Amino acid sequence: MSRELLVILFDSLALPIYGQSENIRMLKMKRFLVVFLFIGCQNTFSQSIEILGRVESTSDIENIHVINKTAQVFTITDKEGHFSITAKLNDILSFSSIQYKLKEIVVSENIIKNKAVFVFLDEQINELDEVVVGKLLSGDLMADITNVEGKAPINFYDVGIPGYTGTPATQSERRLSEAGIFKPKMLLGLLAGGVPLNPIINGLSGRTKMLKKRVDIETRETLMQSIKSRLSKDFFASNPLDEALKMDFFYFCADDENFIKICENQTDFKILIFLRMKYKQYLANYNASKK
Repeated sequence: MSRELLVILFDSLALPIYGQSENIRMLKMKRFLVVFLFIGCQNTFSQSIEILGRVESTSDIENIHVINKTAQVFTITDKEGHFSITAKLNDILSFSSIQYKLKEIVVSENIIKNKAVFVFLDEQINELDEVVVGKLLSGDLMADITNVEGKAPINFYDVGIPGYTGTPATQSERRLSEAGIFKPKMLLGLLAGGVPLNPIINGLSGRTKMLKKRVDIETRETLMQSIKSRLSKDFFASNPLDEALKMDFFYFCADDENFIKICENQTDFKILIFLRMKYKQYLANYNASKK
């Protein structure tokens, strides 16, 4: 309540005014209390508070992005769909994820009063046009067999050869594997002639070290690009940064010696904690460089 309004209200309640009855003074007092309570309620609803929420759906509810579009605050849900976010009356909360339809709700007085919100998300169903591949079958088995073209592909299982089914190695990873890993004890085995020369030569020449560094750079670049494509939009919604600096920020994160250990095969929640820590460091460095 403003100071001017309080002065006006108290002046209107001044008792030493001749000719003013007790009923009139009581009426003014009641009006004052009504105005005071009304403004008090307004102040309560206009302040940001922490709201606890839960998201439910028929599928996975972890890592749902929750954004307060009004206050530019961002968080994500845990594996049970729980989250907490600061908001005030009439703020707009946005819920987004690849597998769900975008949903927005307005913070109501009921939400502020209960300090809680429950949201159900609908799955995003992408319907594709019907595509016919190959020739149509007539229902006549003998006729359809004679109509088939080409041969079925043969894989290593068909001929009994063991094969690799993991992620294909990059060129740098293959070269590092071919170079071998040098160990000092190999020098002793060299005298007996039972140790391959490649690991020793590559280790002493520095080629193995160079290949390890190249693999590390490629791993960081791939991981950084993956994080950028998934989290960039929502992260910068609550952590503003000039467009020209955003790419530099992600390279700054990738240069951290613990970047791969902290971010590889981790949940978006843990990655966001790391990004927020690096964001503060990046701004501090950037502001210091401008002085």
